[in-house]
Amino acid sequence: MLIIRPIRASDYDALHSIAIESGHGFTSLPVNEELLRSKIERAENSFNKKVKTPQDEGYLMVMEDTKTGEVVGTCGIEAAVGMEDAFYHYRLGTEVYHSEQISVRNEVETLTLCHDYTGAAELCTLFLKDRYRKGRNGRMLSRSRFLFLAQHKERFGHTVIAEMRGVSDDKGQSPFYEWLQKHFLGIDFVEADYLSGLGKKSFMGEMMPRSPVYVGMLPAKARRVIGEVHKNTKPALRLLEAEGFKFRNYVDIFDGGPTVECALTDIRAVQQSRLLTVKIGRMPHADTHYIFSNTSVAEYRAATAKLLVSHEHDEVILSPEIAKNLLVEAGDQIRVLSM
Repeated sequence: MLIIRPIRASDYDALHSIAIESGHGFTSLPVNEELLRSKIERAENSFNKKVKTPQDEGYLMVMEDTKTGEVVGTCGIEAAVGMEDAFYHYRLGTEVYHSEQISVRNEVETLTLCHDYTGAAELCTLFLKDRYRKGRNGRMLSRSRFLFLAQHKERFGHTVIAEMRGVSDDKGQSPFYEWLQKHFLGIDFVEADYLSGLGKKSFMGEMMPRSPVYVGMLPAKARRVIGEVHKNTKPALRLLEAEGFKFRNYVDIFDGGPTVECALTDIRAVQQSRLLTVKIGRMPHADTHYIFSNTSVAEYRAATAKLLVSHEHDEVILSPEIAKNLLVEAGDQIRVLSM
């Protein structure tokens, strides 16, 4: 059985392995022991913290195979980005130039550095080991975060965003970044991405172009990848689009990948999930797969199974094994969502 749970200190080796396997461009998991241990500690503190308004909390979770005890994936939610460190994006916009004298009108696309998403919650750090990328596993890992958002809305910003990995090659080089490196930053994409993942972002404000950049003046190969996702990220983007996330013309400052957004309360999974009361016993035959979670924060658990759920009743039967793995007892509530 696969379960989603909060990360803990004993998961360091597994997280380090995932950081290596995720490769270049996966900014939120640099291969750095100090940073990874810090992320785990921060997550443990966040899950155990009493929160009235979201600040700099980070909720990092893992997918565990209960048969082997192996951690096979990870996913996370940032409560409110930009509260401690600057959170940069490029905003795609248009400038209009018009002259009646010569009867010419031009619309010029621009990229402007901004902090417009400060305070938004962020879906992040989604990665599943290759051999587990089958069936509903990826969908389970992604959607488990929506159940947590639905149950604990007060812990998160009202807007939820997700930065999608942009186009880069097998060596981690980004066509979009090449012009930035040449004219402004002077360091390669892998190093800049790594520094960003370490939280060392002061160089961005110091070296990034402060005036709008005219897209038409970029090399063609850089223009082509603005707003495009990495081939390995397309399934994750499709899942988010199905939940109501949309591209609003914000792109990553390094690889040009799109950022998508949705109001927390407008996310389809948040709207459609239900709270049901647990009964424990022999589970009846059912045809529909559900993802479900307990209502805890520090002891959050999520799993999937075929459940018999009725719109006329607010109860659901779980087997003793599932109830044990979910850390629930008869009479407790769980949040359920059809897969």
